[in-house]
Amino acid sequence: MPLMKTELILVGKTNNKHFQAGIDDYVGRITHYMPFSITVIPELKNTKSLSEQQQKEREGEQILKLLQPSDHLVLLDERGKEFRSVEFADWLVHKQLTATRRLVFCIGGPYGFSSAVYQRANERISLSPMTFSHQMVRLVFAEQVYRACTIIKGEPYHHE
Repeated sequence: MPLMKTELILVGKTNNKHFQAGIDDYVGRITHYMPFSITVIPELKNTKSLSEQQQKEREGEQILKLLQPSDHLVLLDERGKEFRSVEFADWLVHKQLTATRRLVFCIGGPYGFSSAVYQRANERISLSPMTFSHQMVRLVFAEQVYRACTIIKGEPYHHE
């Protein structure tokens, strides 16, 4: 499988040190299988004077600045396509073989994504019909990418 670069863009740093330790652990594991990195967009300053819409638009501008025209952008969004873990692994293999140079996943801020980011996105996926904090989603997503890597390699981490 060609090793396309995979990136996860996050809005705001992970504040919970336990979540961050778990994320760091999974990122270290993932990089044994494929190039994987996380880019953190700094939290906006002085948000008290901004509406939710203005906050989403400013965060959206920061997200869009990080993208190259050839990137395949996948938003983690509650209205996205849901996968079982094995299906996500198959989807990831397909993207590795057919998408362009970079596969970019994005977890938005507390209010979600701007309309400009939705328009730029190639697709959306959902980790669950349940709602998680945007901090928790980071850990769950990192674990699922690691799980997909082990499924692809036929390793025993995942059990049917």
